[in-house]
Amino acid sequence: MADPISALLAGPVRAVNVGVAFFARDLATNGAAVVQVDWTPPAGGKPELLAALLKLLPLEEKINEANRAALARILDGEPVLAGVKRAGELIPELDSGRLMLHAGPPIEWARMCGPLRGAVCGAIVFEGWAADLAAAEALAASGEVRLAPNHDYGAVGPMTGITTRSQPLLIVENRRFGNRAFCALNEGLGKVMRFGGNDAEVLGRLAWIRDELGPLLGKALELLKGIELKPLIARGLAMGDEMHQRNVACSSLLVRAAAPAMARCATNQQSAARCLEFMASNDQFFLNVGMAMAKSLLDPVRGVEGSTLVSAMARNGTDFGIRVAGLGERWFTAPVEMPRGLYFPGFSAADANPDIGDSAILETIGLGAFAMAAAPAVAGLVGAGAFADALGYTRAMAEITHGRNPYWTIAALDSAGVPTGIDIRRVIESGVAPAINTGIAHRRAGVGQVGAGIARAPLACFERALASFAEA
Repeated sequence: MADPISALLAGPVRAVNVGVAFFARDLATNGAAVVQVDWTPPAGGKPELLAALLKLLPLEEKINEANRAALARILDGEPVLAGVKRAGELIPELDSGRLMLHAGPPIEWARMCGPLRGAVCGAIVFEGWAADLAAAEALAASGEVRLAPNHDYGAVGPMTGITTRSQPLLIVENRRFGNRAFCALNEGLGKVMRFGGNDAEVLGRLAWIRDELGPLLGKALELLKGIELKPLIARGLAMGDEMHQRNVACSSLLVRAAAPAMARCATNQQSAARCLEFMASNDQFFLNVGMAMAKSLLDPVRGVEGSTLVSAMARNGTDFGIRVAGLGERWFTAPVEMPRGLYFPGFSAADANPDIGDSAILETIGLGAFAMAAAPAVAGLVGAGAFADALGYTRAMAEITHGRNPYWTIAALDSAGVPTGIDIRRVIESGVAPAINTGIAHRRAGVGQVGAGIARAPLACFERALASFAEA
């Protein structure tokens, strides 16, 4: 029998090149058969991160068991859109002083970006704490208005995410675990407070939502005894939504479910018509519902000992922050990154503010960019390119998650579930940062939305979380 080594050496040159690609190009140029394997060192080759991963290696099965338990809690949730009530009733601290909630991790006034400052000032005038925007800015700068993250009070908010005492909030109950989450109603498109708008038009619309739309929708949901959201999301995915940048299907399904009860509860025909017309003409109306739903599903994983799954991602326009299930309420932050995408006519990247908002809670639950393969129309909208790019985003996100959601499936991927449960270990090992579909706000207060795109969570957040987890 011929020596296999001799036989191998006697044949033509055949190579597998791992890593640096120019070696493969040189071999191919000289006629050799070569296969290129893309490879980079785990954790980017950083010694301190490799040491943290090695420290966790003996605990791998214990960590995986904790992650399976955390993922099961997410998947077992039963989210129901249960009602609408005034924020002060739901969060009593809002009624006990000048407290205002905002998107993202904690931040003080001096470090706030333009859109967030604009929204804070507008909300101060809306609440009657100052007569005009100039006085509101002085009041905010004085420190007499307390500022805190929505997440600290069981709430979320898109973009600037402002929550104050008199706003009506959507209530999503997770009836499997008995917890609730809140979010303001979507204001519609154009110049709105979530993008830093604060003029009379913006405040007038907020007053109408407070006085007419919120109360009517609340009565309708009470009559319906709530609307189950898990099956509604499943239908929305099948109809082309990913629930962050595209909510057309789910917004329509929500109006369809709520409209008969709203008509019955309205005090007059004109009121019902105004409210239903507003909801039906706002393709993003479901966004805020989806955010509260995602928060209600993720909160039960907080404190699952030994779990490395992300329980929250959020941005305030200056900092990006994550929380990890096994590390409780602690934020791990890093400077937020700029989104890449498409801009409305007359605007460019020079006008854009860094990424902002609590809406990354949707990606944390496996929607948004993680489900982009379900929404080919979004790929072009956010500058991702062709449908193949949308498929690529969903497949890439599966590399950094613990599992898939069998209830929310994507037809284009042979009905595979959306990738769910971001694992900080997998993010660090692979170097793949979570992608986030997002709107783009103008960097100056009062201008509003200037585009839409894709942002990435900064890897530094995950590096700090992993180091802390290894120490713990």
